[in-house]
Amino acid sequence: MHGIWLADGQTTLRGDLPRAELPADEVRIRPTLMGVCRTDLELMAGYYPFTGVLGHEFVGIVEEGPTEWLGQRVVGEINAICGRCHSCQSGRGNHCLERTVLGIVGRDGCFAESFLLPQRNLSVVPDGVLDECAVFTEPLAAAMRIPEQVDLCPGDRCLVVGDGRLGQLVARVLARRHLTPMVLGRHERKLSLLEKYPIESTTDEAKIEAGGFDVAIECTGNASGFETARRALRPLGTLVMKSTYAGQLHCDASALVVDEIQLVGSRCGPFAPALAALSDGSIDPRDLIDDEFTLEDGLAGLRRGAEPGVLKVLLRPS
Repeated sequence: MHGIWLADGQTTLRGDLPRAELPADEVRIRPTLMGVCRTDLELMAGYYPFTGVLGHEFVGIVEEGPTEWLGQRVVGEINAICGRCHSCQSGRGNHCLERTVLGIVGRDGCFAESFLLPQRNLSVVPDGVLDECAVFTEPLAAAMRIPEQVDLCPGDRCLVVGDGRLGQLVARVLARRHLTPMVLGRHERKLSLLEKYPIESTTDEAKIEAGGFDVAIECTGNASGFETARRALRPLGTLVMKSTYAGQLHCDASALVVDEIQLVGSRCGPFAPALAALSDGSIDPRDLIDDEFTLEDGLAGLRRGAEPGVLKVLLRPS
């Protein structure tokens, strides 16, 4: 079986991967479209010592498992939980102490001819949703995690730092909730994609008023983005961290204390509202697709996804 393998910081295309045995509570999925995520690139840069098949954004067809799932077109939540530990029993399954995470922690990912996920993780894709939209379900759900964590009110001033893949989806989720976020980015081309929404944008950091925002969402994954988000917040404001970081992040902790800033880590989110937004067309992410590669040419796809200014790169099985 072919797949994109990460080990010791080196990424290779392997053609000798075994097909894992199927546990009783899981299904085997044949991906039809896969997305390159910043987390994949961070793993390659050493953010977490993962060995295995990369990839966690996908839409695919169930090819092995219980009869009711066979042939279904699905997306899937990436955290495979035990269901028994205190976190699971307390409704915090995404923080299961024994969890594996698709293509990230202890579980081979979707950049392969097939892969496994528990049945409980699956969501059926509505018939009207194209694969090119459905493949965005996981990152869109991550963006939709923010309103679950932060009490966003009409009139709140929200800053999104970063105009990349995740920043674009976060801004659109906020606009869908009748807010008018400001997006700070570096690329006029990317910011121009937001012109059809009630979203303001700029490449000029000098236009970001210090202390002028109630909520700032950091989507760059770098120290300068974090500092920009922190500086933009009023006292008692909320800083949401949506990015993973390769290496150490240094910040002025005293400023966080003195201004009583609420710091919120934000990770995976709800699939049902993400699929609903894709189904009703209120969010159409296809304008974020910059390139597509075959799985067999996936190493070039990963390099393309890491290029400055590039948005979403997709991988498609041959």
